[in-house]
Amino acid sequence: DDAGAWRDHENGIGLGFRRLSILDLSPAGHQPMQSACGRYVIAFNGEIYNHLDLRAKLEKESAAPVWRGHSDTETLLAAFVRWGVKGALSRAIGMFALALWDRQERVLTLVRDRLGEKPLYFGWQGDVFLFGSELKALRAHPAFRAGVDRRALCLLLRFNYIPAPWSIYEGIHKLPPGTWLSLAAGQREPRVEAYWSLRQAVEDGLKNPFTGDEYEAVTALESLLKDAVARQMVADVPLGAFLSGGVDSSTAVSLMQAQSARPVNTFSIGFHAA
Repeated sequence: DDAGAWRDHENGIGLGFRRLSILDLSPAGHQPMQSACGRYVIAFNGEIYNHLDLRAKLEKESAAPVWRGHSDTETLLAAFVRWGVKGALSRAIGMFALALWDRQERVLTLVRDRLGEKPLYFGWQGDVFLFGSELKALRAHPAFRAGVDRRALCLLLRFNYIPAPWSIYEGIHKLPPGTWLSLAAGQREPRVEAYWSLRQAVEDGLKNPFTGDEYEAVTALESLLKDAVARQMVADVPLGAFLSGGVDSSTAVSLMQAQSARPVNTFSIGFHAA
């Protein structure tokens, strides 16, 4: 329901965005968005579930930001300004793919969420570095060359999908989950670095196992699920949920209803067998 574009002709970079507005439906939530100080420009697809907590922490800092709106995009920009890219990512909880241009250092940063819920593609096509949430967005660029990567084709035939970091096109890659990419102006080779590791999270959990009894385990799990669902219910538009008929979706809806004063809209999809 919204679209925008930002260009820096001097440095040869442009950001484009098609938005489905969830938080802050006003023009203050429009993207691409610049930070209040003007240093950063962002195109951000996703949602930061703890952005209100991050706002509260930022407001306690000595240089508390003056908010123009109440979108999580603006919160994330302020976090980058205050804590840097790594510091902001370590504090952010959510699903996202984003492109951040640092106008001061002339560095492009691409980031994908911890478990890869949001897709992010990138790669050189001739002298143009393309990136986007969908391959069809890259295909729209005049520099794009639709050569099929035969190695990726073999992976598709073997696994029935193409795993990261490959894509079906030559020179185009998927950014792996939990990683960020940085590319400075004038450089050809981007630097890709992990900021979160599932293996490390599992190893940390094994080193610090839950010590309570069965009742305490159930109570702790319910508390965690309730908190996660509550964070994802923050929106300026009506919310709903798909019911598949399984225990997981029914549990999620139950936790939603327990925290909502209104009936939760639910939807189920069925098919008529021939």
